[in-house]
Amino acid sequence: MPFNSRFVKTLLSCLAFTATVSVGATEYEVTTVATGLDKPWSVAQLPDDAGFLVTEKSGQLLHLTEQGVTTVISGVPAVYYKSQGGLLDVLLDPDFATNQTLYLSFAGGDAEANRTTVVRARLEGDTLADLETLLEVRPDKKKAAHYGGKLAFLADGSLLISVGEGFEYREQAQSLDSEMGKLLRIASDGTTLPDNPFPSAAPRVYSYGHRNPQGLAVDPVDGTIWMTEHGPKGGDELNKIVPGTNYGWPAITYGVDYSGAIISPYTEAEGMAQPVKYWVPSIATSGLAIYRGEGFTDWQGSLLIGALVDKKLYRLEPAGDGFNQSEPFPEVSGRVRDVRVLSDGSIAALTDGGDFLRIAPKPSE
Repeated sequence: MPFNSRFVKTLLSCLAFTATVSVGATEYEVTTVATGLDKPWSVAQLPDDAGFLVTEKSGQLLHLTEQGVTTVISGVPAVYYKSQGGLLDVLLDPDFATNQTLYLSFAGGDAEANRTTVVRARLEGDTLADLETLLEVRPDKKKAAHYGGKLAFLADGSLLISVGEGFEYREQAQSLDSEMGKLLRIASDGTTLPDNPFPSAAPRVYSYGHRNPQGLAVDPVDGTIWMTEHGPKGGDELNKIVPGTNYGWPAITYGVDYSGAIISPYTEAEGMAQPVKYWVPSIATSGLAIYRGEGFTDWQGSLLIGALVDKKLYRLEPAGDGFNQSEPFPEVSGRVRDVRVLSDGSIAALTDGGDFLRIAPKPSE
């Protein structure tokens, strides 16, 4: 294998940072799996201890072994890398172990016309093959902002895609003539589904009235869809998604414009859903995961949320109709971009600063 400077940096970081601490009665270790990544955006765990796939916003898809050895995957489509645009999510097909199929979301196009795009491909060694474009959000826009871009599968095999409203196009979040500011649902081959809420008017729309959703997770136990989205200045939201529902942006919001100007005088309105939780001031919600692992045994159903502004990883513990928020891992700092629960019950977190952290319960001696 050729010399890989990232591998060297990973070895150094692992030697430098392995902390053993406790949360409740559970001792855990925080280990740096890799460092020096280029604005990592998403991570997916490969089966059979084959490591991880990590997207870098600049347009590279990486394979990382458990030991931190990095290989660049070839065949990734060109992305529009500017401001908030770039390579976004990576998601494995539910049958990846047999079909080696994965899905990518990214900003496609250019400065004059760009859009959230979803493709699928097969992973053959270190190469993507049989690349297919499944979805290009309509209409195009110019601003390189608010792409959403999170992917998740439902139990029926359909694919959810979160889409932002493009920042300068916020009114389109309320229009079913536009796919911006929406949660979309398609079949895994990209075809439309006749049981979506608006089969004629908006065949791919599942819910609407969203700003910039960058956290999306489906509970494997009860099928609940949870989604977090960035508010403006204040008003980040956690929403429980019900198909066909209007979540209000920008007609209702708990935030104001960055200038301090009022976006809407209303925080609620008939026919528009309220968030399960909102944050004022904003924490800049990013990655979202549901804990159903075995490592932290009393955490079942808890949500894990990355906070870009707060530079923390939060736990939301179910409490009645809402959640209690805590910071269980103070050692995890930085703009937490993505969080995932791994197959062994440990937790993976990516930071914008280029760190891949793994939080694992310490084995009993």
